[in-house]
Parts: sequence; C-alpha cells; structure tokens
Amino acid sequence: MLKRVDVNIDGAIIHANKGASVLDTAIEYGICIPHLCHVPYLSDIGACRLCIVEHVVNGRSNVTTSCTLKVEEGMVIRTNTERIRKLRRNIAELLVAQAPNSRAIQDIAVRCGVKEVRYPFRNADCVLCGRCVRVCNEIWKAGAIGFVGRGKDRHVDYPFGVKPEFCKRCDSCIQICPMTITPCDGPMKPGEERLCGNCESQLIIADETPGSCVWCKLGESFACGRYA
Repeated sequence: MLKRVDVNIDGAIIHANKGASVLDTAIEYGICIPHLCHVPYLSDIGACRLCIVEHVVNGRSNVTTSCTLKVEEGMVIRTNTERIRKLRRNIAELLVAQAPNSRAIQDIAVRCGVKEVRYPFRNADCVLCGRCVRVCNEIWKAGAIGFVGRGKDRHVDYPFGVKPEFCKRCDSCIQICPMTITPCDGPMKPGEERLCGNCESQLIIADETPGSCVWCKLGESFACGRYA
C-alpha cells in the first residue's frame, strides 16, 4: 500500500505518494512546471533545468530541479515565484538560441514567457537532454548510445563513433528526441533563426491562472508529463 505525505505546493496542501518526485506530484494535481528532459517512464537527471522550483527549509529557499526532488512530509515548495519565472525564462531563452529548429523547444520558450532571444543562435541539433540515452539504456537495455566528452565537447554518440551490432534499430532514440519535430513553418535557414512565437495565443487562459496547467497544446510537442 502506498504511503502518503502532506506537501505544501504554492500554498495548497497536497496528499502525495511518498517517493514520488515534486514534478510528477505537481503535474498530477494540475500545477504547471515546464520541463523538457523529463519523461514519465524514464529516470530523471535534471539536465534541462527548466523544472526548477524553490524548496523552502527553515525559512530559506533553495533552487533545485523538481524532477530529482522527492516529496517529503511537510516540505514547502514554490513553483511560480518571480525568481523562478525569471530563471526559467533565461534557461528557455538559452535553449531556443541553442536549437531554434525544434518545435518542442520553441513551445517551451513560449510557455516560459520568452519574448526575445538575446543570445547568438547556434542552430545545434542536440541540447543534451539525455532522452535518447535513457530510453536506449533503460527501456531497450541496449546501451548503444551514450554521452561522450566533457564541457563544450560533450555530445551523444555511439561507442567509438561506430554504430554497434547490438543496436536494436528500434528508432526509439529518434522518436523521443525533441529535435525531431521542426517548427510549423519548417526548418529555419542559417542566419534566419528566430523565436517563432506563433503559438503564444495558447497561453491566454494561462495568463489568468499562472502556474496552473490549462492542458495547452504546447505540451504535446515536448511530451509534457500531463499527456503521458
């Protein structure tokens, strides 16, 4: 039998399953915490940092990723403070500058309130969210891909750069990648990258209830946990 704990999230007392993450608990109760690297059936690594929240302990708050934070009796969480919204906007802005040709990331930027991109566009094809690596290792038990290198040289690759025989050719790594769906108007050419913003109208209702999940269509593109 599942044990329950009482958690304070944005002033509401929630009866959560002990051992669940703060992110999954918030999503279950209709509290919007933007996220990208989180997939409900995979382990969490906090790679994208979008799901940050304030964890208040003895009157002092620490910013941490909600996907890796487990609920505990009496814990106090703030998901939608001005501090958190500002940090999330900057993280989302960096992501869309890194990979503007991903509809998932463009939608995340809109959901986080990004209005302009102040950083140079790089038009990369990976943001190191680790979805592909985890689905390969945890679901298919293949280990055919993984993270290679450190710092700016870190990337996802096959062992020694060669596709191994034990790769199961399941294409799950492709299907789960946030880069596989291009923006609605098609891929942006080098030098023409921009913040799309075409789906900003999705947030009209959200503007009236900040922090609440309104089942916006934006979540479908990045496999929001609410659609799992």
